[in-house]
Amino acid sequence: MAKDKTAYVCDNCGQESAKWIGKCPNCHQWNTFKEIKISGASSKGIASSPILKDKNDKRPLRLKEISGKDEPRIDMNDSELNRVLGGGLVPGSIVLLGGEPGIGKSTLTLQTILGLPDRKILYVSGEESAHQLKMRAERIYKTGASNGTLPDDSSLDSLYILCETSLETIFEHIKTVQPEIVVVDSIQTIATEDADSSPGSITQVRECASALLRFAKSSSIPVILIGHINKEGTLAGPKILEHIVDTVIQFEGDQHHLYRILRAIKNRFGSTSELGIYEMQQNGLRQVSNPSELLLTHDHEGLSGIAISSAVEGIRPFLVETQALVSTAAYGTPQRSATGFDQRRLNMLLAVLEKRVGFKLMQKDVFINIAGGLRVTDLAMDLSVIAAVLSSNVDTPIETGWCMAGEVGLSGEVRPVARIEQRIAEAEKLGFTHMIVPKYNMQGLDRKKFNIELIPVRKVEEALRALFG
Repeated sequence: MAKDKTAYVCDNCGQESAKWIGKCPNCHQWNTFKEIKISGASSKGIASSPILKDKNDKRPLRLKEISGKDEPRIDMNDSELNRVLGGGLVPGSIVLLGGEPGIGKSTLTLQTILGLPDRKILYVSGEESAHQLKMRAERIYKTGASNGTLPDDSSLDSLYILCETSLETIFEHIKTVQPEIVVVDSIQTIATEDADSSPGSITQVRECASALLRFAKSSSIPVILIGHINKEGTLAGPKILEHIVDTVIQFEGDQHHLYRILRAIKNRFGSTSELGIYEMQQNGLRQVSNPSELLLTHDHEGLSGIAISSAVEGIRPFLVETQALVSTAAYGTPQRSATGFDQRRLNMLLAVLEKRVGFKLMQKDVFINIAGGLRVTDLAMDLSVIAAVLSSNVDTPIETGWCMAGEVGLSGEVRPVARIEQRIAEAEKLGFTHMIVPKYNMQGLDRKKFNIELIPVRKVEEALRALFG
């Protein structure tokens, strides 16, 4: 019997070491190395499983011998999920779906696989009982069937439910069922006999994920893993878990808001800048194909501190409402708070507003909120944040029908943004009459294609003068 070995893995970045180190040489974090035991017979039984095909038929191939054609992706019958995955689920890939407890990870997964009647799917649950899954599936299915989004009852014959936490038993059932897609909910509850630690530990998560990866690559059967989020907001388990999988998708949102964001953090088969938007309803998650109309449904005429920005996430443009509140600091020390926007960037924009424009906000509390519970990372939001802050500071509303897009630099200049034509077209489609854009973006832009009036600006002062006179 082979002797067990001990290794140390950084819980923050996945760096491995033969001995314990106080400071990680890769990410420079302190006290992040955790001890793991590597069994001498680690995953031997799993690797020799008859499920894994062509185990010995491996040889080096010349580059010209390898086919350059993309394998046909699996259509998930969900345009938002397909967009985030890069066009569909790749055969043989392993996808990690993470999110906070109660955000809707299991609902999204179950709802998606219920819409795949022509695929044999094995759903492995280590957290919920079969009765709980049945009740949720019936609720989703009945509502979806009444809306015409799900097929008839015969489609339920292709979905298999397995409540099991032993990895070896799961592979035995996979061999029996022969599914086309495997779903594991969640990876932190699965354990293998090759590791002596408890489920959810670094060793168990690492060994189970590695075994599922070998299975997916050798059998061309895609595997979807559902993972937990820890209190720091990152995926629970070792960082190496994110290195093992092909795609990492995070399901975000505030439980007090209706909207949920599906965002790709890592994707070997597509872009990481795409996002999908869902609306949480009593009967499940509804795809939001045009988020601009939902985010701008409220009438804010006559209210100060509100600015509309034309943002782009991936290839999708949509209009976002930026809300700001500026008030005198009640306790002497001013507060800076941002919801859905980068706090450090807010501090930088306030410094630009004070230094370059001349508005003193040193003794003022500033609160920023992106309406709808969204978290937007587009730099073109800078101009709308400054406009909303100034509107609230002077208590003067921005006229209805105005929107903007532009990145603000440290010297107060308005820098150009990408995909300006898509931003303008989205604003025009929703009935906006005026749009402030960076002056540099007007080069080569055909104004005749748009009916909306474009106001090019070079500095922040010019944009504020156009808004407030």
